[in-house]
Order: sequence, then structure tokens, then C-alpha cells
Amino acid sequence: MSPQTTSSPAPHAGPPAGPPTGPSAGPFNFAAYLLEVNQARPQATALIDDRSTLSYGELDRQVRACAAALRATGLKREDRVLLLMHDSHEWVVSFLGALYAGVVPVAVNTLLTAQDYAFMLQHARAQAALVSAALLPTLREAMALATADAGNEVQRVVVSGQMDGAPHLAGETPWAAFMAAGGESGAALQAAPARTHADEPAFWLYSSGSTGRPKGTVHTQANLYWTAELYARPVLGLTDKDTVFSAAKLFFAYGLGNSLSFPLSVGAAVVLMAERPTPPAVFQRLKGETATLAGRKPTVFYGAPTGYGGMLAQPTLPERREVALRLCSSAGEALPRDIGERWTARFGCDIIDGIGSTEMLHIFLSNRPGDVRYGTSGTPVAGYEVEIRGEDGLPVPPNPDGSIDIGDLFIRGPSAALMYWNDRAKSRDTFQGSWTRSGDKYTRDADGYYTYAGRNDDMLKVSGIYVSPFEVEATLVQHPAVLEAAVIGTTDAEGLTKTKAFIVLKPGQSLTEEEVKAFVKERLAPYKYPRLIEFLPELPKTATGKIQRFKLREKEAAR
Repeated sequence: MSPQTTSSPAPHAGPPAGPPTGPSAGPFNFAAYLLEVNQARPQATALIDDRSTLSYGELDRQVRACAAALRATGLKREDRVLLLMHDSHEWVVSFLGALYAGVVPVAVNTLLTAQDYAFMLQHARAQAALVSAALLPTLREAMALATADAGNEVQRVVVSGQMDGAPHLAGETPWAAFMAAGGESGAALQAAPARTHADEPAFWLYSSGSTGRPKGTVHTQANLYWTAELYARPVLGLTDKDTVFSAAKLFFAYGLGNSLSFPLSVGAAVVLMAERPTPPAVFQRLKGETATLAGRKPTVFYGAPTGYGGMLAQPTLPERREVALRLCSSAGEALPRDIGERWTARFGCDIIDGIGSTEMLHIFLSNRPGDVRYGTSGTPVAGYEVEIRGEDGLPVPPNPDGSIDIGDLFIRGPSAALMYWNDRAKSRDTFQGSWTRSGDKYTRDADGYYTYAGRNDDMLKVSGIYVSPFEVEATLVQHPAVLEAAVIGTTDAEGLTKTKAFIVLKPGQSLTEEEVKAFVKERLAPYKYPRLIEFLPELPKTATGKIQRFKLREKEAAR
């Protein structure tokens, strides 16, 4: 079946009737669940990082020891611990060890500043921190900033990795010494998991903060189970025969599913990479060329649109025969059709684009293997319901052909977060009863496929008609000279909104403003073409690779 043309299912807004079955309102510990489902494969490879491999049997022992060590440091049930680590065995062991002990890991982005971490330490009131040695200086600075503001409650810092001879300060413990405290005697004390509840707060993830302070998003023990059960198994088709590799890091909701809850739920092997996911670093792992991979090649790869575009722009790409990919996934932002088609033509496998969120933990709208319509986010994942609502808060009525015009996307499903910590107003705005407001604009076509139209604050109204900036951007990147593009609205001298495109060209390419306008006019309705063009060396982005259009708007306002 062609990746661009598929059979047309009946229009639908959600899964078949009937709630999914799984952990209910009762005792459930996700870490214990993972260890139990893998008891029969102790010798199978679980994790492959930059230094070594870890079997499922070793993972079991280390998670239990970590849980015992956390409790031995004086941490109690529901205490919070900051998790500031590069992707590694220790990250996975720390996260699962905390869940097993009933301690709440607060997983944070490794690319932020000391000021950001100071805010998170204060906001989360973390009692301890688990940190990679390379990030320890930044954490120390953050703790000093938080202390100056009387907001640091960290009593113990556990340091993973080599410190290059630098001395440990008071309260800092090397990883090996920390784990020794949860050794044979400690592991026996932690033989049984904490008796946590399925709906109990289990871990936090911070939003990217692309428009302000990040929000502490509180998730439950059961939420991890639901994303694996509803997406990893039926959509990705993951099995214990797969080796998975995610360019998105573990501290992202997307990466947490990709590299932890999904593969470990089915006994697959996980490739972890501490360094930035540059195209050369990604290619090296897809080809199985690192020392720890030793020729073992990932069968499933997870990336983001920016990453796929950057890889396709490289002068040298791996040949199809050099990789073993059966499937690729994309999320974070909508995948432009051109990028998806070029990737499939090169490597012979689909990219199943979808949309998820920190608030819903993972993907709830997705294309399917063998049923891909590039340029759309696919259809609802079974177990989730979606609605497109108008400005009045009511569902937008379908057109006669079954399509639905632009509106706000709302989702209902079992993996929704509980709240934003200490932010009642934003919690109420986002978590509305059983529904979650995504903040995204969407349309639905006559066949039931959903198409991204932009964030709520990104939508433009030009001459009284809504224009989706993403639609214009997706058209611009089809030009062979364009690497990336971002479109915003700018106000002219008469107070009218005009579209402006910021464009990053591929190396060695050139393009004029008139050529850009003509290219868009040939492909979209005439009123949608950008009236203003500006070429930039790069676009402002969040740590997740999402374009920060608000910074472009600020730049325009300053003019």
C-alpha cells in the first residue's frame, strides 16, 4: 500500500464504545509491573547505553537496590527527587527505583540553565537530586540560587559518572556508594514495592515553557501503563524482538514512552544515547556502529520533524541496506508531508506521525503502519476520544461530507495528568472534567483524518479568514532550497494582519522573496501566501525542537 494513499475509513471521533480495561482505582505500582512481566527473560538485553549493556535480570536487581537506597537516605513516600541525568542505565534505574519505592521522580530537561533548575527545585520542593557528573556544576549553581531565595530543600545529591577528579561536597554521594547502601540487605528490605495506588501521583514532567514558566505536570502510576497498552502494542506493534532508539530524550513525555515504558512493557531492547541527537550520532546508532551495539541495529526509531528534516539535509545519508528499520515515529510538531515522503523513499519504511502532549503523556492521534497519510496526524488511538470545539466551547458540527472545520482540539483518555502543581487556574483551564484542552487547532477531513492547524495563539485571521501558519510552513519546506520555515502574523501601519515567513535556507542555496511568494501561490489559496519574507540563519526553538513563534512575534513588535 502506498504511504500516501490509503483506504478511507468512516469518519470517526474516537474508539469503539466501551472503556478500556486495566489498572483500576486500586493498588498498582508501574515499576513492579515492569519487573514482573520480564521475570521470564532475565538474560535478555534491556538497555544499551554508551558504556555497556544491562540485562532484564540486572535491571530488576538494580531497580530494587535503588529503591532501597532512596529509602535508606531518609526519603519517604511521596517525597520528590529531582532527576537531572543524561540518558543512561542510571536514568532508567533511578526513575523506576523511585516509582518502586513510592518516591516521586521529577524528570527535568538537561539543556536548561541554573536559573531554570533553581525554579524547579523551589517549585517541586525536591528533597534529593540524582544528577549526571557533567551536570553537577549547574545543579550546584541552581542550589545556591535556590538557597539564596530560601527555597532549597535538597538534603542529598547522588552523582552518576566520573567527576574528573573534582571533590564531592557535603551531601554529595557517588552513584556506586549510593547503590551499595541498597545492596543485598537493602534489596531485601525493598523486596516488595511500595503499595502505591493506580491514581496516586507517581512522577512529574515539566512542560517546555515555550511561552513562560514551565508547568509541573503531575502523572499517576497507571498513566504509564495506559500509554504502553493503547499505543505501543496496537499501533507500534512492539515485541521482544525489537531494538528501539529514540532521538527524543527520556525527560520528554515522548521519549519516556519511547525508551522506557513502551519497550520495557514488551521485553524489547533500548538504545540510550547521552549526547545530542545530531544527524551523525543518530546515523551511527541506526547503523549499529557503536562499541556497545556491536552491529545490533535498531528496528524502530523515534524522532521529531526537525530531526528528520535535518537528517535528510545531510550530504551523505545511510543506504537503505545499512539500516534495519521496520518503522519510524514522529511527534512534537506536525510532520510536513514532503519530509515523510522523502524519508520513506530513502529508507523504505513509514514514519507514523502523531500528536501527543505532556498533559496526555504520549500520542493520542496517530497514523498507522500501512495506513499513513502524510500531512495529517491520522486518527484517534483506540481508548481515546477527541473533539474539535468552536469558540463557544461546543463541538464544531460536521459539514455535509463529514469534514470538520478549524477548532480547538480536546481529548479524553485514561493517561491524562492530574493537574499542574500549585497552579489551580491553569489546571482548570486545561483539565476540564474528563476532557483535556490541548491548546492545538485542528481540522478533520471527510475520511476522518485529523490535520494540525497550529497552536491557539499562533492562528492568524487574514481578511477575516483563518489561516493556519503550519499549512503555509508545510508548503514552504516543499521548496528544494528551504530547510525550515516559521510563519507569524504581523500588523501593518493600517492595523491589518499580514502573514510573514521566516525562512532558513539549506547550505549553498539561494532564493528571492518573489520566488517564495510565487511558489506558495501555486499551491495554496491566494490569500494564504506570506506577504513578507525574511531569511534567517536559524529559527528560535525550545529544547524539544519546537519553533518558538512567540519570539519571532516579539522581534516584530520590537521593530
